[in-house]
Amino acid sequence: MSNNVIVGQSGGPTAVINSSLAGVYKTARSLGAGKVYGMKYGIEGLLKEELVDLDILLGDRMSIELLKRTPSSFLGSCRYKLPAPEEDSTPYVQLFTLFDKYGISAVLYIGGNDSMDTIAKLSRYGQKVASPVRFIGVPKTIDNDLCLTDHTPGYGSAAKYIATILKEVIRDSSVYDIRSVTVAEIMGRHAGWLAGAACLAAGEDCDGPDLILLPEVPFEPEKFLARVDELQSRKSNVIIAASEGVRTTDGTYLCDLVSTAGQLDAFGHKAILSGTSRYLSELIHDRLGCKSRAIEFSTLQRCASHLASRTDVTEAYAVGGAAAAAAFAGESGRMIALKRMSGYPYQCVTESVDVQKVANLEKKVPLDWIAPDGMHVTASFEEYARPLILDELPPIYVNGTPRHVHL
Repeated sequence: MSNNVIVGQSGGPTAVINSSLAGVYKTARSLGAGKVYGMKYGIEGLLKEELVDLDILLGDRMSIELLKRTPSSFLGSCRYKLPAPEEDSTPYVQLFTLFDKYGISAVLYIGGNDSMDTIAKLSRYGQKVASPVRFIGVPKTIDNDLCLTDHTPGYGSAAKYIATILKEVIRDSSVYDIRSVTVAEIMGRHAGWLAGAACLAAGEDCDGPDLILLPEVPFEPEKFLARVDELQSRKSNVIIAASEGVRTTDGTYLCDLVSTAGQLDAFGHKAILSGTSRYLSELIHDRLGCKSRAIEFSTLQRCASHLASRTDVTEAYAVGGAAAAAAFAGESGRMIALKRMSGYPYQCVTESVDVQKVANLEKKVPLDWIAPDGMHVTASFEEYARPLILDELPPIYVNGTPRHVHL
């Protein structure tokens, strides 16, 4: 069997997902890979035999440096759910035939919960048919909800963007001396890690958001309105950071109260969560009679590479390299995780964990990191998240705008 490697990217992109791709490529080449292939559009593209030769695309140092500073998924992505191999082996026979055809000895997949599901299933099928191909997951998600890892690459940069932009919104909201409320909607389907990062806007020059609403805490309208009203008795401008995944006590998403968009992706998740900030803004306006506005940070949270955290870029590259190294060391059915060794000074190392214990599970914000009233986070959350947004890796500018690479 040839010593070739193939790597794919899946799920929603991040500002640093390509740094992990660079780490996989550079390490695989340094360890003696014959060829390094890329899947176009993830496992779905691979099933169509859409491969690219990364040696041609990334063979020079400048391409790697630009790749590390390029947002989105260089190889393209997908949300394709493989069936359980025990129920339908058809796509697995097809995939393993392709592995044989291209001499693939290792498959590395960069993604989140659902991508780890893909690696887990491929690994199980590989064991069943006694295949020598090794399967390693590379963590990625701005949602920071993967289990068995301290945090996920992509989260730090999204958190940095949220804290930075929210701080600028707070400055803007203070221009007029009138009663007003600004509601910023932040990504996060079931876990509040991103919304909680709004606390990082606070500092010597900024109070940060007044309220933070997380999916972990059911939304109670009357309790919420009473708190906003109380805040307005003390300050003109109230700032609220709300996760898009906030739900009522009966499990209804707030966004569903203003929108009928209920599309589900291949994994059964809501494909679109939008409208939470509009619902809250209208509720405040109607019930409290004050000026209110809604802001959706939307996809900007995951593609703002101009605000990427250098810590995040470095760790994304490290987990990609560690994944390639694990595959060459003979490991399979594993995911690379980040293990925090100390908070101050901050130090994190990589380790590998059983991907079967990661796939399709979600890590939520610990309840003791949420304020007793459920509408803010504690100092422990800030201590956890602050090191992940430190330092910067600026883009390479050409003619005034960042230079990126693309297929």
